[in-house]
Amino acid sequence: MTPLPPNATIGIIGGGQLGRMSAMAAARLGYRTHILADSADSPAAQVASGVTLGSTEDADALARFAEQVDVVTFEFENLNAAGLDALAEKRPVYPPPAALRLTQDRVSEKSFINGSGGPTGSWIPVFSPQELAVAVQQIGLPGVLKTTRLGYDGRGQAILRTHSDVKEAFDRLSPAPFILEALVDFACEISVIVARGQDGQMVAFDAVENRHRNHILDVTLAPAQVGSAILATAHEIATDLASSLGIVGLLAVEMFVDRNGRVMVNELAPRPHNSGHWTIDACPISQFEMHIRAVAGLPLPPATRHSDAVMKNLVGPEELALWPEILRAPGLIPHLYGKGEALPGRKMGHVTRLFPKGSLPGPFGIEAALEVFR
Repeated sequence: MTPLPPNATIGIIGGGQLGRMSAMAAARLGYRTHILADSADSPAAQVASGVTLGSTEDADALARFAEQVDVVTFEFENLNAAGLDALAEKRPVYPPPAALRLTQDRVSEKSFINGSGGPTGSWIPVFSPQELAVAVQQIGLPGVLKTTRLGYDGRGQAILRTHSDVKEAFDRLSPAPFILEALVDFACEISVIVARGQDGQMVAFDAVENRHRNHILDVTLAPAQVGSAILATAHEIATDLASSLGIVGLLAVEMFVDRNGRVMVNELAPRPHNSGHWTIDACPISQFEMHIRAVAGLPLPPATRHSDAVMKNLVGPEELALWPEILRAPGLIPHLYGKGEALPGRKMGHVTRLFPKGSLPGPFGIEAALEVFR
């Protein structure tokens, strides 16, 4: 394995905030970045060395993009995997297209997790209203009906609480296929981000607790306020899955902790993740630098933190309106993504507050700590 030399160019597919923060981390390591995106003014393109306009559906754009870069990575999963295959014939692509394909489909993803020994809630693939009726009988209600592809931030899914919800949900989410999942009665949601290098070296950040609002991540607490046994289990599950998947780059593993302390995997994301933004300010090496180091073939330092942290997303026009107040508030570390219009549900930035390591308040103190964001 030969590390990518300084001033080489890392190609990033996607122009969003994850690409932006990855490009900023790459610049810190002496690399240039070139973005494949549909807008020259996308958040990532604003801080990159160059941009190719297009998508992974556009063979000509892919050819032009490949000519400008030395290695390729991506910032989101809703890509044409065949386009990544075409790129992989010309340049190294990390994570590998096979990993992307697997995580793009909820059925293949759940099958992989279970086949690798990872625990999940009960689930059944669904292709027709008749199969959904049978699945509801087997799993019971409440449950969650999800499209197998292209769902994120609560899109492409419906909660089934009573039998009267079943037909409406199937019709609204159509066309099939779908997956029906048992609704987990969880105590909290956590995630672990694992970095894996080209040589198989792995490091993992501490598990964090994620709180959502309107199906969009609202607040992340680092570290997760759970017991040491749960933290160890989550770490083991995440590193085992990253190894089994052959990731080069990052794998974010989202998990539920139920009220009996059992840990169950919900979803996988082979890229930097919203729940890892706190690492920019609370760790010597952020998730974004770890990702760049992995795809560039550089060593992976320990994924340690020097502080505890609370990260708050700024979503939509209402929370972006807090920006002047955030800039004036002592102890808040602001990050804005350079997006244009603040639409409802759109992530416009985030803000982080640090605490001395080991001092993040307990359940009652956390509420007080979050007041500064409200």
